[in-house]
Order: sequence, then C-alpha cells, then structure tokens
Amino acid sequence: MNQTRAFLILAWLMVATLLWMEWGNEKSAPPAPIAAAVAPASSVPTAAPSVAAGVPGAPNTAAVPSTPAASTVSTAGAAAGEPLVVVTTDVLKVNLRGGELSEADLLKYPKTSEPNSPPMRLLASDSTLYFVAQSGWVSQGNAAPTHESGFRYAGEQRNLALAAGANELAVPFVWTGPNGVSIQRTYTFRRGDYAVRVRDEVINASPSPWQGYVYRQLSRVPRELAHKGPFSPEQYSFQGAAWYSPTDKYEKRKFEDFSDDGKLDKQVNGGWIAMLQHHFFAAWIPGAKDAGQFSLEELSAGGAPQYLIRDMGPGVNVAPGARAVTEARLWVGPKLVKAIEAQDVAGLDRAVDFSSYSIFATLANGLFWLLEKMHNLFGNWGWAIVGLVVLLKLVLYPLSAAQYKSAAKMRKFQPRVAQLKERYGDDKQKFQMALMELYKKEKINPVGGCLPLLPQMIIFMTLYWMLAESVELRHAPWFGWIQDLTARDPFFVLPLINIAIMWATQKLTPMTGMDPAQAKMMQFMPLIFGVILAFLPAGLVLYQVANGGLGLLQQWLTTKRYAEAPASKE
Repeated sequence: MNQTRAFLILAWLMVATLLWMEWGNEKSAPPAPIAAAVAPASSVPTAAPSVAAGVPGAPNTAAVPSTPAASTVSTAGAAAGEPLVVVTTDVLKVNLRGGELSEADLLKYPKTSEPNSPPMRLLASDSTLYFVAQSGWVSQGNAAPTHESGFRYAGEQRNLALAAGANELAVPFVWTGPNGVSIQRTYTFRRGDYAVRVRDEVINASPSPWQGYVYRQLSRVPRELAHKGPFSPEQYSFQGAAWYSPTDKYEKRKFEDFSDDGKLDKQVNGGWIAMLQHHFFAAWIPGAKDAGQFSLEELSAGGAPQYLIRDMGPGVNVAPGARAVTEARLWVGPKLVKAIEAQDVAGLDRAVDFSSYSIFATLANGLFWLLEKMHNLFGNWGWAIVGLVVLLKLVLYPLSAAQYKSAAKMRKFQPRVAQLKERYGDDKQKFQMALMELYKKEKINPVGGCLPLLPQMIIFMTLYWMLAESVELRHAPWFGWIQDLTARDPFFVLPLINIAIMWATQKLTPMTGMDPAQAKMMQFMPLIFGVILAFLPAGLVLYQVANGGLGLLQQWLTTKRYAEAPASKE
C-alpha cells in the first residue's frame, strides 16, 4: 500500500467514524423533557441498606425503616411551607429549603456567550429544568426528617452572602423530634469552592436509643440540549447518572437505560454518586469510609420520566445522652479538572467524562495536561492548542519525517513509474512486481506514509472528545472572530483554510500506482473534510489547521531536499 492509498483509507475511516457518531447520536437521543405544567415527582426511600450490618454505630438492619411513600410535590420544591434561604458566595448562588437545594446558579459561568447573559443555572426547581439535590433521614419506629419535611432554618436572615474577607459561610438548620431527638444540619460554603459541606449531628436527649439512616440523592429530568445539529459536541457529552465504588470503580448509565440495564443495588464504603451533563455536574460525596447503598430509580411525573440516583447510609445508633455525626460534600459546579482533583476523592476525576473507553479517557487526560501547560505558558487556550500541535509534531517527527521522505522519493520517480505503466499496460500483476523491484532498488519504503497517519487519527478523535468536554475552553476566545473555541467557526474561515492546506498537501503527494477512480476520489477529500470541519468546534479545526500547516511546510522542505530533480525515464 503506498502513502496516498493509506491516507485515502484512513481519511475515509475518519469520515465514517464521525458519520457513525452522528447516526448513533440520532438513535440514542435523550428523552424529551417533561411539559411545563407537569410537577416533578419526589421519592423518599423506604428501606435501609443491608450493608449497615456490622458497621460500628450502625443500627440493626433487622429493623427496616419505614417512611411515607413517594409522593408528587409542587414545582416550588420540598418542604413547601418552609421559606427559602438564599445563599450567595463568589461562585455560587443557591436556594435552600429544608433538606433540598432547589436552585443553584454558577456565577462565574454565563449561560451563553452573549453579553450580559445570566449565569448558568445547574440546579433548578422549574419543571422543565428540574434538577435538585436532596438529603434526609429514615428510621424504623421513630420520627425522622426527610428532605420533604422536618428541617427548619435556625438562623435569622434568609438572604445570606459571603462577607468580604470571609472564607466560609455556615447555614444552620435543625429538626426537633417529638421524643427528644434532634438533628442539627449545617451547610458550609467556602470561598471559590463548588463543594458544599453538609454536616448532620444527631443529638439523643431521649431515654431510648435512636437508630436511623441518612440518605442523599439527586433527582432530575433530562435536559434539552442547547446546541443541536450535525457533530454538535454537546450531543456526544454523556448525560445521565454516574457512580464510583472502590471495588468496581467508575460506572455510569444513560437516562434511557435506567430501566433496561437492570436494577442497581450496590453496597459500598465511600465512593460517590453524580448526575453528569455537558461541562457541569452535581455529586454527593460521602465520607471515605461511610457504608452505604447506591441505587437508581425511574419516577413518573405526570407520565413523563424523571430519574434519581441515591446513596442510602451510613446508619447510626445513638445511645441516650449521646451524639453521632455524619458528613458529606455536595459538588455543584463545572467539570474543572484542578478543582475536582483538589477534592482528593478517588475516581472523581472521571466525572470529566472524556470518553466511554478508558484508553481514550487516559489519552485525553494526558492531552489536557499538556494543553493546560501550554495555557500556563501562553495565557490563551487558542495559542495553547497551537503550542500543543508543535509539541506533538516534535514527538511524532521521526514518523512524519519517514512519511515525507518516502513521498518525496516516490514523487521523484514518478516518470519511471509512468514508464512501467506504459510498458506493462493492463497486466497489473507484472506492473506491481516491477514497481516493487524499483522500490527495492531505490530503497523506497512504500508503506512509509502509513505509520504516522494512525496516531494522527487517534489524536484527532481524542482531541475532539477532550475539547468537547473541557469546561475550561467553554466560551474561551482565541482572537478576532473566534470568541468561543468550543463552538463552530461562525464565518467558516478555519475550515476554508484547512481546505486550502489539504489541497496544497495533495499537490505535493504523489499518486503513484493509484487508479483514476481513486485519484478522482482523492480530489474531493479536501472539500469533504472542509464541510465536516465546518460543524466541529473551532478549537478542533484550529488544531487541524495548525497540524496541517506545519505538515505542509515539513513536506515541502522534504520534497525540496529529496526530489529537487525528477528522475529521468529509462
């Protein structure tokens, strides 16, 4: 296989892969969001996890807690009779109501790239955008506060803001039971932090032991995509539930597969649960050694689907006059790699879901690490992409040098190849034998152009997933007309430049041994790629333009060196 045929095959493979991704996305489109008039369903757990048996301080699991059955609540959120508490920090603005975070705005992230755009709302009580974080307690034979009722605000001001110079803000709630048991809940917000600390302290002032389980859950309806169309990155970003356990590691499930893929009933120690979407996510992170049970539930809100992931546990057994404490973190924010790593939680970095395949996810993490280093150097994500191209070109230089050297030598001997064609006519077998003999005599490697193309294709596809998922590049400008590297080029300038580069590269690439049909097909490749790139993120097209431009320069220099004077015909 010569260099041109290798490029043709791999180019068509890339096109076919992108088209297959688009076709698969059409088939697995997320369920439509519920109608605006439909009230979200709410679920309260009715059973305790068997995992709690044997856990120090945990109640006897022979006593299964009993709580009210799941009920439909108004779109105003849980504990409808409890007034809202609004908390504002430098990065978050949230609505608290009892045991539920019913709204959360991400103040550093505008909803769109338009001027004066409102902040991105991740959690919402509105029925069409319904996405809430809830936490409560269940107990067998004893009263306990659920996320729907029980917790009451223990402060005075209901509009709280992180004071200038302060690093954290504590928001207290309390539940007082009829038998002398109380639970003090404190939400702690920290400056610059998207992880909310949630601390529950059970105080037993009754004459009898109190047993109970804390539960934490995320509930939502599927969100409607903001950007649709061919090859839209948002369409390929995972939407659904994810969880991590020390034994089975990272797992996830799309909304449409909640029921089809079977029941989730996973006993864990530590781990985390989450709801993921493009660029953002919410996650409950219990204590590293807390015993719990992960489960999924598909609810019906007026006939439309609503999805829930829950962590039940840990359990506590509080003697009279004693206290017990359980803590967790609630992440509500963007998929910022550094901020997530700073949480020091095993597997939480997988929430940045670069790919469903671990090998591509690992490669994407490596590419992002390099891209981040380039950004630290240049201070601009666009120039960081160009810097990444230069770095990758240096790494792949031995392979690309062999590719261009082979192409240059083949170009030099094109007159000899044309002579062989004339000599053997339609006898393809003799022509191929003579061609191989020429290659052997002149020390030309006919497959020298194949090897570099495979890593380039893998890098291209990995970079697509990485750029599509990286919130760091969301609305990030390059310069001039490119004001969002994760959106397509608004004026298609970069795709047109790429067409020109591919056309020029093609002119330097010999068509040795290629039949007329293949050669004609090759002529259309720059246009085909140009059309596809017109729908892809500008950052990815910038990578392709920089990569192709440097490749063209390298190929031209190599051609000048090895093919200055064409070989004469014999």
